[in-house]
Amino acid sequence: MHKSIIAAAIAVVGFNSAAVAEGMKIGVSWASFQEERWKIDEAAMVAAIEANGDTYVSADAQSSSAKQLTDIEALMAQGVNALIINAWDKDAIAPAIDAAANEGIPVVGYDRLIEDDRTFYLTFDNIGVGAIIAETVMAEVPAGNYAIIKGDPGDPNAAFLLEGMMSVIGDAVTAGDIKIVGEAFSDGWKPENAQKNMEQILTANNNMVDAVLSENDGMAGGVVAALSAQGLVIPVGGQDGDLAAINRVARGAQTVSVWKDSRQLGTAAGDIASALAAGAALDSIEGATKFSGGEKGIELNAILLSPTPLTRANLNEAIDAGHISKEQACEGAIAGVMGCE
Repeated sequence: MHKSIIAAAIAVVGFNSAAVAEGMKIGVSWASFQEERWKIDEAAMVAAIEANGDTYVSADAQSSSAKQLTDIEALMAQGVNALIINAWDKDAIAPAIDAAANEGIPVVGYDRLIEDDRTFYLTFDNIGVGAIIAETVMAEVPAGNYAIIKGDPGDPNAAFLLEGMMSVIGDAVTAGDIKIVGEAFSDGWKPENAQKNMEQILTANNNMVDAVLSENDGMAGGVVAALSAQGLVIPVGGQDGDLAAINRVARGAQTVSVWKDSRQLGTAAGDIASALAAGAALDSIEGATKFSGGEKGIELNAILLSPTPLTRANLNEAIDAGHISKEQACEGAIAGVMGCE
C-alpha cells in the first residue's frame, strides 16, 4: 500500500525525488501503552515509516490528557512533518489539533476518533466490530440475560462498539428475549476495572448471567476471571486479537476475539503520514472515503479497515498469518479447534 500512496503524494504535489529522499520526521503520540496490541501497531508503523525513508519519533501519554498535550508540543518542537495521534480523550485533544494546524502539520487520528475535519481518520470499522461480537455471541445464546462491559467513557470507540452490538441484539431486547441485566463503563479499558464491574453484575443478579459482550479482549480477560471465580463458563465476546484472548478462545473460555490486525493498521498509518508529510492533501489518500459517524456529524476523510472474527472454527487464520504461534494459541485447547489438531 505504501508505494502507491507515496506515488500519489508525489504526483499531487509535484515533489522531485531529491526532496522526498531527504526524509521526513513522523511524530506519534500514544494514549497509553498498557494494552498488548499497541506494541504490535508500533512495530508495523515504524517499519512503514522507515521504508518510506522517514524517521519515527514517539511519546507515551500514559493515560493522561494533559501529558498528551505536552507530548505533542514536544514532538512539534522536534520538527515533525506529520503527526499520528492515538488520542486519550476526544475533546481534550482539541488544543493540539489547533496547534498542529497553525504550524501546517497534518494529523492522522489513529484508531480513536478526533472529530475535526483537519485530521485524517484511520481505524477499523468499530461499529462493525461491535456487531460481529454480538452476532457471534447471540448465535450461542439467542435469548437470556446479557451483560455489556464497555470501555472508557472518554473514548468514542466505546460508543461505536455499543452501537454495533445494539444493532444486532436491539430487536431481541425490545421483544424481551434478551434482557440486559448489567452494563458498565470500565475506566481506561483496564481489565481490573472490567473484572470489578463483572463481579458487581454477577452479585446483583445472583450469578444469573448467560452471556457477556465485552468491548475488548483485555476487559474480556477481567470478565473471564470474575466468571471463573464463580465457577461459570458462558459465552464471552471481545476484540483486538490479543494473544491471551486467542488462547481463551481455544480453551473455550471466550467465544470470539475480533482480530483487527494491528499490523495492517500500523502500516497504513505510517504510509498515510509519510504521504501527508510529503504534501499530499487529506482527500488524495488512496482508498479514502468520507466518515461522519461521530457525535458532531463532522465529515472526515477516512479509511476504515475490515476486521476478522476469530472463533474455534477459524483460529488457524491467526496462526497461519504469524500473529500467534501454534503453541501459544493451542495450549490447553479443547477438541475441535481449527489449527490446534
